[in-house]
Amino acid sequence: MSPHVQNLPHVSTWLFDLDNTLYPPEAEVMALVEGRMTDFVMRQTGLPREEARTLQKKYLYEHGTTLAGLMAYHDIDPFAFMNEVHDVSLDGLVPDATLNAAITALPGRKLVFTNGDEQHAYRILDKLEMTPLFEDVFHLGHADLIPKPNLITFHRMMQKHAVTGPETAFFEDSPKNLKPAHELGMTTILVGPHAEANADAFVHIRAASLKAFLEE
Repeated sequence: MSPHVQNLPHVSTWLFDLDNTLYPPEAEVMALVEGRMTDFVMRQTGLPREEARTLQKKYLYEHGTTLAGLMAYHDIDPFAFMNEVHDVSLDGLVPDATLNAAITALPGRKLVFTNGDEQHAYRILDKLEMTPLFEDVFHLGHADLIPKPNLITFHRMMQKHAVTGPETAFFEDSPKNLKPAHELGMTTILVGPHAEANADAFVHIRAASLKAFLEE
């Protein structure tokens, strides 16, 4: 077992973000999704591509997801949006037996907490052969389309799954989503290629990837 895990004996619930956390960014799934989002914003607004992409990122930063910004300022069908942008190739995703075994070996419950919808979440997990590893997935449908980092969504997830902050470790590739987790008493673990350069006080542990954290 990883020394990192041994140093967290208080943790009985392991909470995982999905995209770019359970698989590496090099799989480029989210790059494909973001490209489809830009296409959608272009159609919705009539903006040229670069301006549409800037607006897309602005909504992501200010509202937690591009979808939330589009819902706030444009009359869109959120489910049509999600169906369109998530309809991408998963050829870049390859099951990692070593990682799956390391997740399985974690002592306690394992849950997924994602800003993606149900179909996207299970499509990814099935491709990674991870679906059986997790007790459940808390997705955007359960959150009434209110994304992380909104505290309302954290509270809904915790209530639905009887999650207690001080007994939970949360893996994320997005620092902003770890801030409310820290406020709720969770151990916050930032993963990804930029994690080790992060200096946010609310991040407790940093690792180049989930696999690196579990294997070190």
